[in-house]
Amino acid sequence: LIFLDHIPKDFPKLKNDTFLCACHGQETNHVPVWCMRQAGRYLPEFREFRAGKDFFETCRSPAACCELTLQPLRRFPFDAAIIFSDILVIPQAMGMDVQMVAGKGPTFPEPLKEPEDLLLLQPKVDVNKELGYVFKAITLTRHKLDGKVPLIGFTGAPWTLMAYMIEGGGSTTHSKAKRWLYRHPEASHKLLKMLTDVIVEYLLGQVAAGAQALQVFESHAGCLGPVEFQEFSLPYLRDIARKVKDQLKESGQDVPMIVFAKDGHYGLEDLSQSHYEVVGLDWTIDPRSARERTGGKVSLQGNMDPCALYAPKERISEIVKKMLEGFGTRGYIANLGHGLYPDMDPENVGAFVEAVHTHSRHLNLK
Repeated sequence: LIFLDHIPKDFPKLKNDTFLCACHGQETNHVPVWCMRQAGRYLPEFREFRAGKDFFETCRSPAACCELTLQPLRRFPFDAAIIFSDILVIPQAMGMDVQMVAGKGPTFPEPLKEPEDLLLLQPKVDVNKELGYVFKAITLTRHKLDGKVPLIGFTGAPWTLMAYMIEGGGSTTHSKAKRWLYRHPEASHKLLKMLTDVIVEYLLGQVAAGAQALQVFESHAGCLGPVEFQEFSLPYLRDIARKVKDQLKESGQDVPMIVFAKDGHYGLEDLSQSHYEVVGLDWTIDPRSARERTGGKVSLQGNMDPCALYAPKERISEIVKKMLEGFGTRGYIANLGHGLYPDMDPENVGAFVEAVHTHSRHLNLK
């Protein structure tokens, strides 16, 4: 196994394993809760810390990533931390230039245009060399967390990364990337396979560095239909989970994995049988129907509409209660159906976390 010699053995003992228990479908005293983008611009201390610094330079600083990961935990009793990083570090590791442009978001000055451009990519990536800064950030953060809560590592999924690499940034239609799927299916599979190989090594490196759970973000699932999802997304999502788990099994490690395919409600049944312990849900899915369709095979995570956090606190509490009643309290992790937005009030985030803990404890007593 490539990474075993790097494993730091002396991590502080975990004090709150509620999140990990819920991933495995075990009973918990309360429903665990964390938020996608919980380390983000809605926090004034985050904005202050990041002011004037280049985004990817921040990502490459283990000390900065550690500080940003810990900030939300100083304010709120979240049940998990997620390492501060970005999904686009993988295209960078493969040799592409990615910049974070103010007011525009991530930008690739030279996106992939034709299948020949695949020759410009680094086919074999030495993840320790190219992405070691993420591993260092994970190890440092795991120590600084002092066992308070588990630390989640993550990656973008192959199709989502492919879409960015071809579109050259964000897109509403992803028509350039989808053009490849219809026009160059072979080259598309070649790229998706290349990405899968890097992602597997990257996730194994995160576990070796100290990540206690892993989330795979298929953020662009929603622009695929069921047929394209079956061909260009699902097989690679399955491969990632299977390969990571096979490797970890050899070293006797059991690290729960979460798959989050945003707007991929058509693939819910398939996702619940794709080797992940947890399926993350966006807010377009009804909790009871999600339970029914996944048939108790997996734990579920989600799925409050992030915009519900604009509501008054009492209303947030009502929305949370209804959501918990829909999902039930076992094999469930409360979260939003997507990330926190920059203009959200931290107080309302606190109200969300508190409502999850209070209502779920109450429901458990019934």
